[in-house]
Amino acid sequence: MDKKHNEIMKRMEDNKHKQDNKLKEDKKHIEQKKNIEIWEDLVHIKDLLIALLICVSTTFFGYFIAPNEPPKPLFFGLIGAIIGFIITSIIINPKRELVEGDREG
Repeated sequence: MDKKHNEIMKRMEDNKHKQDNKLKEDKKHIEQKKNIEIWEDLVHIKDLLIALLICVSTTFFGYFIAPNEPPKPLFFGLIGAIIGFIITSIIINPKRELVEGDREG
């Protein structure tokens, strides 16, 4: 009787582990649907759109506030793009996890 009980408990644990692994795979699959591949890297679509909107806005703002003397709109636009990049790098956190390990070979 005790042996059967142990077998049943073991099967229940195995089933629970299988279900947990299935849930993890399902979550991973759902998360992959939210990403697109750009330059062999996965990017979250929402973060990409936010970054584009911020950078385009700051670039146009810099361009349009510049005096109308030939090289100044270019420089102001470039400064706006750099400011947009800095803002997006602060707002959007990287999602990548790096695992360090010894390499053989």
